[in-house]
Amino acid sequence: MPDVRNLLAIGCLVALVGLGSVAAVAKEAQPAFDDPALEKRVLVIAEELRCLVCQNETIAASHADLAVDLRKQIRLKLKAGQSKQEILDFMVVRYGDFILYNPPLKANTLLLWLGPFVLLLAAGWVLVRNIRGRRRTPGGVDWSPEQSQRARALLDEGTKGR
Repeated sequence: MPDVRNLLAIGCLVALVGLGSVAAVAKEAQPAFDDPALEKRVLVIAEELRCLVCQNETIAASHADLAVDLRKQIRLKLKAGQSKQEILDFMVVRYGDFILYNPPLKANTLLLWLGPFVLLLAAGWVLVRNIRGRRRTPGGVDWSPEQSQRARALLDEGTKGR
């Protein structure tokens, strides 16, 4: 007969898991807004801004708390009559050029634009150097002609026995 305490513990665990999933779903629910045109403008601006938490998503696509707050801030600024450029300028002043999903080409963003190409060239150089080094010394070892001949003889001997 099952122990009552075990059944009670399992029931509590199931209830906690169920409540946790309900809370997670409730957090992701988006409120319905009265003005769809305003929401469209918010999303257009949010598509140009990088989520500072996720860093590989726009704030329009991100569910991070900061992204939600920034979308609310954009909404409030649009309601206050600010233009798209004014809002983008505000975000750049507050968070730097990194918040822009496509930052402008300036001296301080040069690394963002050229960094991937520099890394690609460096990786290519290392690869070519590695391949050329292996061609010069087979197996990475310089053998004398006698050593090579002995190794060849041992390999030939091993294949004849099969």
